[in-house]
Amino acid sequence: MTTLQTPIGSGFGATTTAQEVLEGRDLSNLTVIVTGGHSGLGLETSRALAGAGARVIVAARDEQAARAKTRDIANIEVERLDLSELASVRDFARRFLESGRHIDILVMSAGIMAAPETRLGPGWEAQFATNHLGHYALVNLLWPALKGGARVVAVSSAGHHLSGIRWDDVQFERGYDKWLAYGQSKTANALFAIHLDRLGQREGVRAFSLHPGSILTPLQRHLTKDEMVDAGWIDADGNLADPTFKTPQQGAATQVWAATSTQLAGIGGVYCEDCEIALLNESESPALVGVRPHAADPEQAERLWALSAELTGIDAFATQ
Repeated sequence: MTTLQTPIGSGFGATTTAQEVLEGRDLSNLTVIVTGGHSGLGLETSRALAGAGARVIVAARDEQAARAKTRDIANIEVERLDLSELASVRDFARRFLESGRHIDILVMSAGIMAAPETRLGPGWEAQFATNHLGHYALVNLLWPALKGGARVVAVSSAGHHLSGIRWDDVQFERGYDKWLAYGQSKTANALFAIHLDRLGQREGVRAFSLHPGSILTPLQRHLTKDEMVDAGWIDADGNLADPTFKTPQQGAATQVWAATSTQLAGIGGVYCEDCEIALLNESESPALVGVRPHAADPEQAERLWALSAELTGIDAFATQ
């Protein structure tokens, strides 16, 4: 398939930190929203962007926890946002739009992984609903504040290799598998960025998706210790066992790079990893590197957008 997945020689790599990406940058004129910006990679992303001078709005379900985690970081404000509830998404968007501010960067960092079967709203599978539909609705509702120049960064994962969009059973009504559900939601993140970039670039909005790397963060909260030992991530004493795992500071680097790098000027709709545009991985027996064709397909991206609009009743581009 024809692909935009061509590395550009960024000069960064797997061990680059978010602070190194931003070395020498002054972001003091930028307004940034980071969903889940108080936990794991989101916290490191907020810390790095705020440290470079950006005004960062941390959008969090638990405001009290978010304020506690970010209280020592300058340039941060906290607002309530529960991506699993469309009413909360609407309320957050309304409050922000009423402030009259423009959004320069929106980082979709919040998410859940390998969660037990849970149904939200009208019966939506929780990982698809939280990781994708909530963010889809958020971006569309915030569209008036994004127009005129912005970057939207969707934090996907190598987990997208596990499953494409299950068009015949998106909500896992015929049997639930927590890892396939996670994989589908991460494919959805990548496809969302493709179609948003296609729709948004005429208004100066570019979108990216990415795999941050493997990192031990609160994202693993639904996994047991035995599951992580069996996966080779940690040893029996709970210590990190996989040398390929990144630190949280390294894990946040790719989303910060996608959000701010001048190297990506004029580019969009691509999947990144290790602070670089990833290669398309069409191998029949693939390692979990690069982006799979099912997560880089513009036709599937358009189909997912239409499904998301139908499910949420929200589409900023419906009349354009």
